[in-house]
Amino acid sequence: MDNFFKSQDKATYRLSPNGESISYLKLQDKKQNLFVEDLNTGKLTQLTKLIEKNISFYSWVSNDELIYYKEKVGERYQADLFIINKEGKNERQLSVNEKARIRILEDKLIDNKYLLVLSNKRDSTVSDVYRLNVRDGKMQMVSRNPGNITGWMTDSKGKVRLASSSDGVKETLLIRQSEDQPFKPIVTINFKTTLRPIAFSESEPNIMYVISDVDRDKSALVELDCLTGKERRVLFANDTLNAVDAQYSKNRGEMDYVVYESWKKQKHYLNANARSFYQKLDKLVPNTEYRIIDRDKNEKIFVVRTFTDRNPGSYYLYTAESGKLKKLTDINSAIDETQMCEMKPIKYTSRDGLEINGYLTLPLNSDGKNLPVVVIPHNGPGQRNTWGFNAETQFLANRGYAVFQVNYRGSSGYGKNFYAAGFKQWGGKVQDDIDDGVMWLITQKIADPQKIAIYGTSFGGFIALNSAIKSPELYKCAASNSGVLNLFNYLISIPPYFRSNLQMYYDIVGNPETDADYMRQASPVFHADKINVPIFITQNIKDPRINPSDAIRLVKELKKRNIPVTYHEKEDSPFSINREESRQKVYAALEQFLESNLKKK
Repeated sequence: MDNFFKSQDKATYRLSPNGESISYLKLQDKKQNLFVEDLNTGKLTQLTKLIEKNISFYSWVSNDELIYYKEKVGERYQADLFIINKEGKNERQLSVNEKARIRILEDKLIDNKYLLVLSNKRDSTVSDVYRLNVRDGKMQMVSRNPGNITGWMTDSKGKVRLASSSDGVKETLLIRQSEDQPFKPIVTINFKTTLRPIAFSESEPNIMYVISDVDRDKSALVELDCLTGKERRVLFANDTLNAVDAQYSKNRGEMDYVVYESWKKQKHYLNANARSFYQKLDKLVPNTEYRIIDRDKNEKIFVVRTFTDRNPGSYYLYTAESGKLKKLTDINSAIDETQMCEMKPIKYTSRDGLEINGYLTLPLNSDGKNLPVVVIPHNGPGQRNTWGFNAETQFLANRGYAVFQVNYRGSSGYGKNFYAAGFKQWGGKVQDDIDDGVMWLITQKIADPQKIAIYGTSFGGFIALNSAIKSPELYKCAASNSGVLNLFNYLISIPPYFRSNLQMYYDIVGNPETDADYMRQASPVFHADKINVPIFITQNIKDPRINPSDAIRLVKELKKRNIPVTYHEKEDSPFSINREESRQKVYAALEQFLESNLKKK
């Protein structure tokens, strides 16, 4: 079990702008420290020696300097910002840990001394744009947030050209031609619609590349006219495929490819140069997916991460001119790929005629028949299961379970109609989609109908407990990891900087004033009397989004009725390295819970 949930020894690789140095975070005594390696000489320098804090973010800001955040455990979004040179010298503190959220908007130095940062220090509910002088630590406001701006974007020259505003339901893109001009709205959409900027054109400053499903169900890659807000040209569109990302080359000034996703993510090349360039890399890592993690300014050296469904993958350094790939490190060297299991796409039809997709992972050397099954509904809203290595899935398959992951209605990646079909259906049709998938497994004789469990995290835990309430005949037991138990308290806990999106949450999850009956019906905490199967509940008592009293209340009610309950508290920090011991305890308890209730042979 330790092998599956082992923390990465090295992570977060970054290249200096000139491509001559590479940096990474290395795990030492449960702390991540920052290292820099000179790619020409091989010289390795340790920049930090942290004792009680962690690095939550870092970035190169020049060929010789890096900035990083020191963040205390339990103080998420509050950080001390430092700058240091690549030799580990001249460290200076640029900001003091304040009760504010700060993050980098543009991580390359402007005029050799300015960084653009976002901070909510003026008003906790919104982020303003500041110009941070890395020489003296002074911050000067560049763009003041009037109260409804939820995002900012720079062009390739580091100028703040785009802002997005929201009233909670409608979102508006605002553009300006230069920083001395006011922002002007060019297009307004409903939050159900996608309009995600990728990059400004280098050759045509008034053209922007965006992922858009405006006036279509599936997202496409289009050129948007910044003066009119209208589509000028469609670069990629397909009635059955959803564009989810795209790659723009600043060096060549053109879009290289669009990423679309069905059961796997795939590339569609948009020009001959990109096709020739990336197909060389494709041949070096056959039958393997990869992601470009970072690149130098001239786009000649790349950090690449590879993975498959059975291998968590590795980090590589790719030098384009030589076509050589050098391994930097494995994500998790403890994983034996030959002992892992294939993640296969499946689909079935729901009771009301909707096509539902998902994944099925069968235990190694299994005949695929009459198996104990663990159903894992993903977290949400608006997320999805994707193909790739999943430690949780492989851990359970390794223990002999078939693992069933469902992209129920409301999941992203299948078009905006499918996404919207899940609104206010938590406890309703979302549950039906899960149950219909389980029935499909039974009719296909894959599942042993007497040995089916359901387990999920956050909203997945919410679905798991609701399944125990609504369909106890299908599930032998249910497990919730940091699950949402009370929709009313979930909405109350939304942090200040997400308050502008509150109306969106009302549309998706429910409005406490107008949908109180539905929200109560869908919240597991109010229905302990309907649960008659063994329950596993674990929660992070320091999670600000979860009210610990809800879990305690549910556990007490179940114990009064003599329902078997396994309750486990954890104290996760925002840093993965501090979660390893906690993770292992949770999965050890979950393994025992499933073993005892599904009674595998």
